[in-house]
Amino acid sequence: MTITFIQIEKTQDSYLNEGIEIYLKRLKNYCALDVITINVPKNVRQKSEKEQKSEEAILILKQLKPADFVVLLDENGKQINSVTFSKFINQKQVSGTKRLVFIIGGPFGFDELVYKRANDKLGLSLMTFSHQMVRLFFLEQLYRAYTILAGEKYHHL
Repeated sequence: MTITFIQIEKTQDSYLNEGIEIYLKRLKNYCALDVITINVPKNVRQKSEKEQKSEEAILILKQLKPADFVVLLDENGKQINSVTFSKFINQKQVSGTKRLVFIIGGPFGFDELVYKRANDKLGLSLMTFSHQMVRLFFLEQLYRAYTILAGEKYHHL
């Protein structure tokens, strides 16, 4: 199974990039992981929130394949703990899912078209974080899930 991580725009803060790179390197030992960064044309940022989400949706949907299992990282998604997340990853692996796609939207979230395409929504916290910070938090949780599945001591049960 390949995990694909789709994000809107590059991560801008160097401290977040450093953390992201640490977890991307660690994850290479556990899974095939593709990171897709969608660059939105600058003129789109001058448009309304609704128009920005609509333009981002077009770019996101172009990256998806019909058989993908798509999970949106969304503030209204279901809240689960790390062990449950590791079980979710394992279930997708054993069920024959070819590509598990996690998407972090832009600063305003997702357009309705993306919600309609999604198979699931996952919330990382009841608190709200910037879409840039969520990238680091999610990759750490993905790494944690794989170490749980491997029975390693990273996660203290």
